Amino acid sequence: MTIKLHCFGESGHSYKAALALELSGLDWEPVFVDFFGGVHRSSEYRDMNVMAEAPVMIDGDTRLSQSGVIQQYVTDKTGKFGGAAEDKYEVLRWVLWDNHKLSSQIGMTRFLINFIPEDKRPVDVIGFMKGRLKAAFKTLDHHLEGRDWIVGDGLTNADLTCCGYLYYPEPFGFERAGYPNIDAWLTRISALPGWKHPYDLMPGNPSDRV
Repeated sequence: MTIKLHCFGESGHSYKAALALELSGLDWEPVFVDFFGGVHRSSEYRDMNVMAEAPVMIDGDTRLSQSGVIQQYVTDKTGKFGGAAEDKYEVLRWVLWDNHKLSSQIGMTRFLINFIPEDKRPVDVIGFMKGRLKAAFKTLDHHLEGRDWIVGDGLTNADLTCCGYLYYPEPFGFERAGYPNIDAWLTRISALPGWKHPYDLMPGNPSDRV
């Protein structure tokens, strides 16, 4: 049975789940969520996910939301991306850090800069968020010094969650050249067999709405 992932290309959180599914080799397919059309606020979508968010994964009778949960499901199903047994909590630590300090802040900042009219952009808020993101980028770049992967000696969910927004072309205060360890790590991930850019992996990108 093919796994369905309700997602859209502009969503970094969707990308985390989609990339885990793609690199795992599981049989899956994306189902487009017209987020900017408001479909996530519909009663039908809320019946599927009361949180009214993407992604949502459906595998037979199993229905899950939240990218970190979906990544763990892929790990439990395939044995991949969990790292060594002794690294379990370290992987989880970085997944939680990303969701609190990195991806959540990138998602909001990127949205404010790129997806609302220029005259409605809260300049002070954007400046504040860029400052917080700079600190997060420094944390990740420092951690990656002398390392190929965030945890252990191979790709784990720590990498798959933290890279979720960092391949997007829309500006949000991140330049790869300014963070050489992150840059090398992103290059390493994108060189993996089966890797795809978010706009190639999932339907929905800014050009579709022009």
